[in-house]
Amino acid sequence: MSYNNILVETQNLICKITINRPDKLNALNKATIEELSKAFKEAEKSKEVGVIILTGSGEKSFVAGADIKEFADFSTPQGKELSAKGHETLFNLVESLTTPVIAAVNGFALGGGLELAMCSHIRIASSNARMGLPEVSLGVIPGYGGTQRLAQLIGRGKAFELIFTAGMMDAETALKWGLVNEVVEQADLMATCEKMASKILNNSPNAISAAIRCVNSNYQDGVNGYEVEIEEFGKCFGTEEFKEGTQAFLEKRKPNFRK
Repeated sequence: MSYNNILVETQNLICKITINRPDKLNALNKATIEELSKAFKEAEKSKEVGVIILTGSGEKSFVAGADIKEFADFSTPQGKELSAKGHETLFNLVESLTTPVIAAVNGFALGGGLELAMCSHIRIASSNARMGLPEVSLGVIPGYGGTQRLAQLIGRGKAFELIFTAGMMDAETALKWGLVNEVVEQADLMATCEKMASKILNNSPNAISAAIRCVNSNYQDGVNGYEVEIEEFGKCFGTEEFKEGTQAFLEKRKPNFRK
């Protein structure tokens, strides 16, 4: 499938999705959100994909926010629809994918960009990365899950601080606060993400998907995460991957989950 605003490349079971609007610092517009949604859905369905790496083109920006020109004149109903459609089309989709997503945060991740990174299962940042939710400086709030996911990741007090001040944190602060998993030099960013992806690919795809569903269930209203874990744990016993994993352990060899 061809795209105008993103690049997609798959090699060795790793799908790399690059937001490619460098002249706009990779800002998210409607077309880009739609293309990202399609690309993620295609990667999720593909047997040739075991891990997805999401990044932005160039060395300055992962995603520098939303394209403000698209909604500067919106009414209240239009604003509500914009947020709801974004949640459904992309942000909730990424979070609920059963294929692991690693965000390679290679520069500015602001507003919708940080919200997109927070949807990903793992975040690795380059040392020049800057992150923030500056929406209140425009008279609006984060509308793609930022108020919820940021508090889940770094705690309510720190989330209030970052949102209220509309400030930016550097990569080391993001690491200290638990917003990112690791910080590396920009030249090493993609290699670090690929190394982590390779480690993930050594393990059972079915079990990893089950683990994603279990962890996410903890943040769903009315869902008992422990009960989801019990159910998913039991299902694992009925898979060929469980048989392969246990047999490989008993035979003292590495399992082959991707026969």
